[in-house]
Amino acid sequence: MIKEVVSTDGRADGFHHPGDSKVAEEQDGQGMDEKELQDASEVEHKDGSDASENNIAGTHPAANLTSSLEKESAADTLSDHASINADLATSASSTGHSATSPDATIRIIKDQLIRAKTYLGVLASRGNHGTAKELRARMKDIQRALGDATDDGMLPQNVHGKIKAMEQTLGRIKRMHDGCSGAVNRLRTSLHSTEERLQSHRKDANYLAQLAAKSLPKGLHCLPLRLTNEYYSSNSNNKDFPNMEKLENPKLHHYAVFSDNVLAAAVVVNSTLVHAKKPANHVFHIVTDRLNYAAMKMWFLANPLGEAAVQVQNIEEFTWLNSSYSPVLKQLESSSMIDYYFGSGRARPGENPKFRNPKYLSILNHLRFYLPEIFPKLNKVLFLDDDTVVQQDLSALWSIDLKGKVNGAVETCGESFHRFDKYLNFSNPLIASNFNPHACGWAYGMNMFDLSEWRKQNITDVYHTWQNLNEDRLLWKLGSLPAGLVTFWNRTFPLDRSWHLLGLGYNPNVNEKEIRRASVIHYNGNLKPWLEIGLSKYRKYWSRHVNYDQVFIRECNINP
Repeated sequence: MIKEVVSTDGRADGFHHPGDSKVAEEQDGQGMDEKELQDASEVEHKDGSDASENNIAGTHPAANLTSSLEKESAADTLSDHASINADLATSASSTGHSATSPDATIRIIKDQLIRAKTYLGVLASRGNHGTAKELRARMKDIQRALGDATDDGMLPQNVHGKIKAMEQTLGRIKRMHDGCSGAVNRLRTSLHSTEERLQSHRKDANYLAQLAAKSLPKGLHCLPLRLTNEYYSSNSNNKDFPNMEKLENPKLHHYAVFSDNVLAAAVVVNSTLVHAKKPANHVFHIVTDRLNYAAMKMWFLANPLGEAAVQVQNIEEFTWLNSSYSPVLKQLESSSMIDYYFGSGRARPGENPKFRNPKYLSILNHLRFYLPEIFPKLNKVLFLDDDTVVQQDLSALWSIDLKGKVNGAVETCGESFHRFDKYLNFSNPLIASNFNPHACGWAYGMNMFDLSEWRKQNITDVYHTWQNLNEDRLLWKLGSLPAGLVTFWNRTFPLDRSWHLLGLGYNPNVNEKEIRRASVIHYNGNLKPWLEIGLSKYRKYWSRHVNYDQVFIRECNINP
């Protein structure tokens, strides 16, 4: 299988993949994810190392910046060269970091943005609107290149050209308004100080947001405990679900939900059945961990689904799923990975705290790559994340011709941050030779998988090959979305966007009409509807499928 993916000289064959990693997502695609993004997306490095260890877009040391500028075209005048290099040198020195600093180029960009903001005020006061418009365009261009980068290695390869273009514009404005240089320098110093404080506050806010997202509300902690106690204290010997004969019937509509959150899984099932035209044709396969197995099973025993069928499985009973078979399981069990997430060591400077979220250690997050093994007698399965809500009958999905593709998903490339280059490390030759950095990502969270084609194309072997190649986390960071992007590259069929709407877990500006029109809405991101930090304007779509009069819900004081 490795021969299929990588040739003997280390390059990949047969995979001219367009960039891949957060499923072009981003946060929206949950692909993600997004961004779940956004879930998500969820996107990540070695053992959670910072971006400098696992570049996403290529390495561009700031030390090369001056030399590259000295090679400008002959059309540039010598005075422009001198001015640009002098300003860049001033920018680098003003940050207090040497040119060999891992974030030296980023600091030059930020200094350019500070100067540009200062000049915008001067241009506006003097009515120079044409130059102001050009400067805003330069700012937008370089801000897009900067993105969320915390290390020079995360910057795109064309960043030097953008810096040069910005410096030329700034130099021309400086010469036009030379008499204002003193005021500009004072404002620049003030703005730089303000920007530094703002960045510090943003880091603190980001850390607290990640902490809140990992915290479980008291009611949701109570619920599985109460259900588990009821399951084991019950005198009933019959703890089997009805309609078990439907579990392997390939003619029915089968759903896969992998979750350790009882209430979230219940909402997915309830919302699906409420809108189903023929509930008897729907079969739900829920896989959870050992800790929540009894609670999950007790919930659906206490809240039967009528003619629909449900199955609750314990992932611990999948004896075939072990570290000798699954590369990702072997990696997740490594001492270095566990120490990174649960050790007392502090995060590296500039590191995004979301990459230290222990959720990435959960094999439930990667179980989606083993659907044929879990459902050996089924031909098609609809995968739903547990942070989704179904708003329409989904039966038509089983009639869509995927044209020989394995994965049916909604694409998420409406914006540049949903492209492959935000999730995969294109400075690595293996990624660069297999994928297109501008390729459109797709969303995890609602995916129709053709298991017959999956088996025919040996997709699980493809997944294992790429996971082995990424053992040192140099191809992408942690998470299932980048792995999905490379695994299903050229094997994904784009579904109509109305099937799956993302962003309700992080974007406060999702269009209400689009929400009402979507078949499935996805709370990808940190702001889940069951958390206090969730966006209140979207919580109603989720909470309407929770029966707050149910005895276990009431006993645990879970309220709308």
